[in-house]
Amino acid sequence: MASATVVQFEEPRFAKWLFGSSRTAWFWLVARLWLGWEWLHAGWGKVFGGNITWKFWDWGKDTYSLTGGGNIGWIKSGTVVTSDGTEVFRGIGDSVAGFAARAIDASQGPHPDVAYSWYLNFLEFVRDDFHPILGPMVAIGEFTIGLALILGAFTGVAAFLGAILNFSFMFAGSSGANPGMVLVSLFLVLAWRNAGWYGLDRYLLPKLGVPWERKQPAGEPRLQAPAGEPRLQPQPQPEEDTDFG
Repeated sequence: MASATVVQFEEPRFAKWLFGSSRTAWFWLVARLWLGWEWLHAGWGKVFGGNITWKFWDWGKDTYSLTGGGNIGWIKSGTVVTSDGTEVFRGIGDSVAGFAARAIDASQGPHPDVAYSWYLNFLEFVRDDFHPILGPMVAIGEFTIGLALILGAFTGVAAFLGAILNFSFMFAGSSGANPGMVLVSLFLVLAWRNAGWYGLDRYLLPKLGVPWERKQPAGEPRLQAPAGEPRLQPQPQPEEDTDFG
């Protein structure tokens, strides 16, 4: 018979340091910026039509940022010129439909790229019906995830959603950078408390009332006192690192 007693398991000291201390936030900053750039770079062209470049004076060229045709087939429809010079019309989400169709074709034979029948059914649904909705969702989602990771806003949520996208690509037989991105994403999910310390999470998470508090440094008198007793005033303390509990 199971005991009704609730047991709280203490985190190992190393895990507290790695996933809950501001001292390791610089490490997660590097991981966050790399992953965020990968997503931002992947989604920028799908949303704005061209490749991203820091040379803002080149943004008016078709190859870059705001005037290219890379978003045709994702968030808008239009005519594109293929590598052999043929003009092809693509509707909204047709790029996702093409990806799903190629994955379905590769699912045949003794060693299929798509290993799960339920995911094959999902790809057929995407190819036939859902691509006009999923195309813009993927494009805007990649861009938003990248931006959130770079800014350090809701880092754990952004990394989790990115991992779901990576897994959806891998289920369809696409590898590339996806496994590495998934690995970094999962670590960022574990480090959600301190991964955004050098970012907006440092201010957003406390205001949202997240289920943790900053630990009071050892030896510092408590600010709250029992009823009827005088309240102690905080004494000046040496500046210490802020750890998350």
